[in-house]
Amino acid sequence: MLKAENLVKIYETGFVRKRRITAVDNVSFDVKEGEVASLVGESGSGKTTTAKIVLRLLPPTSGSVSFKGRDVWKELKTREQLVDYWRKVHAVFQDPYASYNPFYTIDRVLKQALRLVGVDRNSEMERKLIEEALNYVGLSPEDVLGKYPHQLSGGQRQRIMIARCWLLKPNLIIADEPVSMIDASMRGAIIKLFMNLRDDYRTSIVFITHDLGLAYYVSDKIMVMFKGRIVDIGAPDEVVKHPQHEYTRKLLESVPTLYRKWRWV
Repeated sequence: MLKAENLVKIYETGFVRKRRITAVDNVSFDVKEGEVASLVGESGSGKTTTAKIVLRLLPPTSGSVSFKGRDVWKELKTREQLVDYWRKVHAVFQDPYASYNPFYTIDRVLKQALRLVGVDRNSEMERKLIEEALNYVGLSPEDVLGKYPHQLSGGQRQRIMIARCWLLKPNLIIADEPVSMIDASMRGAIIKLFMNLRDDYRTSIVFITHDLGLAYYVSDKIMVMFKGRIVDIGAPDEVVKHPQHEYTRKLLESVPTLYRKWRWV
């Protein structure tokens, strides 16, 4: 479904003495239909830059991204083509509050999604679909509709963004650290909603995280990123049991282990 080949992104800084920073360095990977592929690495490793290139928000310096056989940077040029791409390839970002305009109620993000799929404004179909989407993610419509973002919890705001995904039924979701700003009690529920989308609609997911343990739990494939490069790639058991790179081994050492006794020095 998705294929990235030899992606490179170089930033230039400074006016007098220019400095080149390689954020993404020759990255290649693919994502199949219904697959959860985790991109794992520390802050600054190039994960989010890679995601922005795939989402067609940030142009690569070189390389290509193909979605269902079409180069998204060379072949998608008209507004209609781009809107169709963003309907099929959708994002859920790290900070759910930043995904909303604080001057509008949360109804707006759901109604905007329905405009992308051609549902008429203020129609009975719009009301019915919004209620179904909220029920799918475990929210009561009467508890959240008409409220502003600041009136809801982080978990509720992120659930609404997943409800937006349900309305669009995208082929691919780019989930960039979707649970890192949500308290621990809600993380499992949010992860479960992503898995439901995968199981119910064969939605593919690129799950971006710094947590290798979480990636192992949710993934069909793990890609470990370090200093702009993918240094390990494979099935979760393969990456965890037979890491190829020293950085992957260090990530494994940092994963909390249940029942490990504290050693006080």
